[in-house]
Amino acid sequence: MSPARANHDWSRPVLLHEIGRHALTLRLEPDAAARAGIAKQLGLEGLPSLSAELTLKPWLDGVEITGRFAAVVEQICAVSLDAFDHPLAGDIEVRAVPAGSPHAPASSGGEVDYDPEAPDPPDVLESDAIDLAGYVVEHLALEIDPFARKPGAAFDYSPEQPEESPFAVLKALKDRER
Repeated sequence: MSPARANHDWSRPVLLHEIGRHALTLRLEPDAAARAGIAKQLGLEGLPSLSAELTLKPWLDGVEITGRFAAVVEQICAVSLDAFDHPLAGDIEVRAVPAGSPHAPASSGGEVDYDPEAPDPPDVLESDAIDLAGYVVEHLALEIDPFARKPGAAFDYSPEQPEESPFAVLKALKDRER
């Protein structure tokens, strides 16, 4: 999902021309209502905390966004089905260019060469505004474990032994007599 099209209750737009020639550092922290909306969007039980520190620098005709986020997510344990809080953190490194930029990735309908070592191509902005909150939510979503386990929860399964039927006992006796 592109952060420009993210559907959440928290937004922190920055216009490209606000970045200028110097780096801009921002701290983002949604309020409780916005965290509740993000938690619902991401399928979490809750989002007790979320914060990010981002640095925006000019990059070609766009912007480079780097930083880190930290969060505490409330999830349901895949083993015990108990709710538990789980801390998450991650790095953010994104480049974005305005629509029509010569540095925007070409959208060809043909074959795509993929180099896992190469940096990701820049995102193409739909307007001159960058929604920093959208990038934070996107990176948070990528760190969430869909089958999270509460610390100490162990999966202990032993199948029930089927009751031996009277016919199976008779067959075993018959086989022994032969």
